[in-house]
Formats: sequence, structure tokens, C-alpha cells
Amino acid sequence: MAILEKHKILEKNITLLSIFAFLVVTIGGIVQIAPLFWLENTIEDVEGMRPYTPLELTGRDIYVREGCYVCHSQMIRPMRDEVERYGHYSLAAESQYDHPFQWGSKRTGPDLARVGGRYSDEWHVDHMRNPQSVVPESVMPKYGFLENRMIEPTHIEDLLKTHRLIGVPYSEEMIENAAADFEAQIDPFGDYDGLIERYGDKVNVRNFDGQPGISEADALIAYLQMLGTLVDFSTFTPVASR
Repeated sequence: MAILEKHKILEKNITLLSIFAFLVVTIGGIVQIAPLFWLENTIEDVEGMRPYTPLELTGRDIYVREGCYVCHSQMIRPMRDEVERYGHYSLAAESQYDHPFQWGSKRTGPDLARVGGRYSDEWHVDHMRNPQSVVPESVMPKYGFLENRMIEPTHIEDLLKTHRLIGVPYSEEMIENAAADFEAQIDPFGDYDGLIERYGDKVNVRNFDGQPGISEADALIAYLQMLGTLVDFSTFTPVASR
């Protein structure tokens, strides 16, 4: 009873309530934030992760520019219904080279964290040209115009340098060969070996939209086709359970 009386005093005195609320928020914030200053890395290193190739990075920028993130998240939560539908829950390491990351819960369309390899390039082309032709109930607008927008790797080296400034581990060799790697991912007769040596054997190398030249559709499909494909979840074991 005495406790209730004291609580009533706190509730009726705005000054005391503000002071105690501030103390609670401050203590809670310190408990959550302070330990981070003593951790070298808050993201678990996961085998298989690599920076985006120049073409994939360009495709990701197009993905963001066109507002795809407004309707599609890239965050599978560890809930049975989501894991059964989309695949293994998302790892922080999978977004460590994303600036900004695409996590969220807004799903007008399905989550795309594991969309890589799920559909063919032709399916993606048809989907962008006319989404309702492959998913009749879709409310997605048409993006067929991306096939007509040709792109050149004019500023791709500067883009990689900018991402390196904020922590993405692009090497000097990757930056020097950025333009060549950009073109080689579309043309397997280009510097294919150099591209694979720099980014690993999980790089998709082909003409993604099936048309001559390199279009924005090529870059976007290259980005979509690698999402969720870098980590081998058949051998992955979380650190916490080791």
C-alpha cells in the first residue's frame, strides 16, 4: 500500500516523473551502448561474404534509385513462417557492405533477401517489362525502360573508392580494374579470370537481359541474382551455438 502511495506522488508530480523517466532512459541507454565501445566487431564474420562487383554495385544503386526498397525488404526474421517461405533468416554480415542496408518490414511485395537464383534472367526481364504477366496479382509498376538505358563504367572507380572510405574492403587491384570487371561480368570472353580471382567463383557472368550492350536492366538483374547466394547455409553454424 505504501508503495502505491509513493507511486501516486510520482505520477502526480511532473518534475519528479520527468527526472525518473530521464534516469531510466539514461541507464537503459548506457547498458545497451557502452559495451559496444569494448567490442572490436559487432558483426560476425561469415565465410563467403565479399564486396559487390562493380556491376552489382551499380545495380544496387539502381534498385535504391527506383525505390524498390519501398515495397521489398531484405530481412528474413527468425520466425517459422518467414524461414519456410523465404529461406534462412538474414545475417547481419550479409548487409555489412550495404550503405544503406535494406532491412525493414514493409512488404507490399515479397522479401528479396534470398531471391538470387530463384528465378531465371528471362523471368526477371519479363517481370520488369510487365509484372502482371508473371504474377497476375502484382501491383508493381513496369520497369521495362531499364532495358533501354545503356550505361558505361565512367565513374565506377570513384564509386568503389567512395565505398572504401566507409569501410568496404575494395583493394587497389579491384579499383584499378573496376571498369574492366564491370564489362567482363556481361562478357565471359572478357577478363573473366581476373574478375573471378578478385571476387570469387560465385560471380554470375553472362548477358543478363539478352540484349547487346550493358543496360540498367543488366546491372539490376546482376544485383538481384546474387542476393542471398554468397553464404553456404548447409555448412553455416552460428557462433552462439558453437
